[in-house]
Amino acid sequence: MKKIAVIGGGAAGMMAAAEAARDGNIVYLTEKNEKLGKKLYITGKGRCNITNLAPMDEFFLNIPRNPRFLYSAFDSFSNEDVVTLMNSLGVPTKLERGNRIFPVSDKSSDVIRALADRCKKRGVRILLNSEVKSIAHTEAGFDISFEKEEDMHFDAVVIATGGVTYKSTGSTGAGFNFAESLGHTIIPPKPSLVPLETKEQWITGLMGLTLKNVTLKAYRKNKLIYEELGELLITHFGISGPLVLSLSGVIADDPAGVCCKIDMKPGLTLEELDRRILRDLDKHKHKTIRNALIDLMPSRMTEYMVMLAKIADETTTDTITKAERKRLCELIKGIPLTIKCARPLDEGIITRGGVSVKEIVPSTMESKLVKGLFFAGEVIDVDGYTGGFNLQIAFSTGYLAGRSV
Repeated sequence: MKKIAVIGGGAAGMMAAAEAARDGNIVYLTEKNEKLGKKLYITGKGRCNITNLAPMDEFFLNIPRNPRFLYSAFDSFSNEDVVTLMNSLGVPTKLERGNRIFPVSDKSSDVIRALADRCKKRGVRILLNSEVKSIAHTEAGFDISFEKEEDMHFDAVVIATGGVTYKSTGSTGAGFNFAESLGHTIIPPKPSLVPLETKEQWITGLMGLTLKNVTLKAYRKNKLIYEELGELLITHFGISGPLVLSLSGVIADDPAGVCCKIDMKPGLTLEELDRRILRDLDKHKHKTIRNALIDLMPSRMTEYMVMLAKIADETTTDTITKAERKRLCELIKGIPLTIKCARPLDEGIITRGGVSVKEIVPSTMESKLVKGLFFAGEVIDVDGYTGGFNLQIAFSTGYLAGRSV
């Protein structure tokens, strides 16, 4: 029987603690916040996108950072295993667009409660408002110093403290400090799944506008690196929303200078769009082009589209030229934007970077440098795109670490 500390009460930590306690081990789950799963409360806009049911080969395509490292973890605890577990814990699930899995209740609190109750039923000793100051490795194990509690000795430790994004949820990067103090290499953290700033200032005039069913394409040195259909949001600094968050995961290491194009009408070819515009011009005879476009796009956009297409503001449906109409069609099929930078680290949903996977045994999540030290979740240098992939990483690595410890 071992005495085990799991540091961090998020998805990975709760999973690791419950598994570590299966065989009668004494397990302490320490959480610096006043409750478990604080970051889980905000996932999926509060609905908790538990996992993604994509087949495994497709699943790994959605993990841009060190996917091979996760093969053993996913084999030990797959996306289907997550669904089975949730249903067994009284949290029925449902499948939505893009193979995303949510609780039927649409409440992240149900998922947190189920995971916490599972820990309690297995005898895990949960310490809330319990912040770890330091971890020292000794010949006999680990000595952990706390801010409030007395120091304790443990035979093994699982670090599941998350990254450095969403600091308000407790993700302050403490786990990186612990790992580094124990000899591990930390890959410098960057934001992933984060809004993007654009060089173009005109777009900020459309702040708050949501564009649905558009295609976002991204190019680096004229090479297409991203293309997806969905929704994006225009902000006071540039662009955000599901499409942009996914793009940010692709370009997180080098976002500056990436060229984007927004196709407002992905279901139409240029020729079909031109015919559609001609019908609208005929319908809105004698009106300005701006007013004639209101059936084709949000009214707030028409002024900017006319400006970007270099069409005089006073141009009417009767006076627009074929060349001007061609420019307008090409613009609607590809509004150009240039990425200036990603938003600050604290605005990222997920942290890219963390404990180097080269120093962790992938089949156990144990440190290659320190026996008895394990890692789980976002503290490791792995991350995925939006759609439930990151929570699956947390569940799988947490499960494997807990089983292995």
